[in-house]
Amino acid sequence: MDRKNSIDRDLAALDKIIKEITTDAYDDDEQLWAFRQVIEDDVTLPADGFVIGEPVSVVEIDYGGNTRRGLTAKCRREDGSVYVVAASEVIFPEGSVGARYVAAYRRWLGLDPYPGEAQVPARRKRRHKATDDDLDLSSPVELIALAVKESVVRCRILGSDRVLTLRSGGLWDVAPGEIITVAPRKQWRYANNPYLSGEIVSSRLDVSALGLVPLKLQAMGTWNPEKEYWGEKDEPIEEWAKPIIARGERLAFEMEQVLPGADPEELSDPILDAVDLKDAGNRHEAMKVLMELCESDLRCLDAHAHLGHFVFDSHPQKAIRHYEVGLHIGELSLPAGFDGTLPWGHVDNRPFLRCLQGYGLSLWRLKRFAEAALVFERMLWLNPSDNQGVRFLIDDVRAGNQWRTEE
Repeated sequence: MDRKNSIDRDLAALDKIIKEITTDAYDDDEQLWAFRQVIEDDVTLPADGFVIGEPVSVVEIDYGGNTRRGLTAKCRREDGSVYVVAASEVIFPEGSVGARYVAAYRRWLGLDPYPGEAQVPARRKRRHKATDDDLDLSSPVELIALAVKESVVRCRILGSDRVLTLRSGGLWDVAPGEIITVAPRKQWRYANNPYLSGEIVSSRLDVSALGLVPLKLQAMGTWNPEKEYWGEKDEPIEEWAKPIIARGERLAFEMEQVLPGADPEELSDPILDAVDLKDAGNRHEAMKVLMELCESDLRCLDAHAHLGHFVFDSHPQKAIRHYEVGLHIGELSLPAGFDGTLPWGHVDNRPFLRCLQGYGLSLWRLKRFAEAALVFERMLWLNPSDNQGVRFLIDDVRAGNQWRTEE
């Protein structure tokens, strides 16, 4: 399914929603009342949202009988002030019921139902701040680590979009995307920003619990083994390639790449900025750039991959956690039994393939040979052209040969 067909299907789904809402309403006034009613029935308010990038609490969606004005939204800012805007200007979290109804309403108005998709996301995207009522300090608290910064961890409350800053010990044992369990001690606010202190008692990886919207997969035609180079005619086909060739043609896909703060017009790329900083000896600032990318959007797979790269030589046991987070976030996009290819030639596949390679190399270095071999086999099936060169390593891994520094 290509991107155009994906958009067409989204619009068809919105048209179906509009038809269901307005089926017994015969003019604009009645249809606006119908939209208002279905939102009141199905969307739990107050709810977190954004208006022109500003975090707000959407208190009410209403219709006052003025067809020119349409639906309105009463919103509360973080400072407690309340104001009213057109409901079409409200952005609810992606994938939520509210987001779906606002998209349908915008399409009914003749507007772009998904205006946010055309915007380049900022590196420091504003988020809703945790309130004093969001946490129960009498029991352990579960938080999603977004970024580790010196003596603090920026976190999101599990099951919520609200964020806070955690002060605790042992922070560098936490990777962005992991769920940490904290024994809380104290909660406070400074400069209107929420803080929590406590001890991290455990961490785990459960990507399905992070509430992330899967990255999109765009169909890119078919991959045909007959069009690939498998060596000279008089050379035997390598064993790893035989089952891949025998499988025949398969669909090829490109995975959506999320890169907050990138500006194609300015040729700006925060990943390259981080690499340049590291190569210049400014490791601290390089890590900060990558952590900010994770904090902005945990689906930035290249940030996870490069966080792994930056510590791979000295701390492979830490590197593997970064790679694994990125790998599993990418896998949210792949349906069960996925048998397609993710060719390196489609550049947006590269962050996922980097996470996969880093994970496999880390497994090998940590002497988890059987697991590493499975990862390398998977890489060859996903990207048979093997631009990353795992075909030169897989025999050593299968044989249980030790990792060598030159690898």
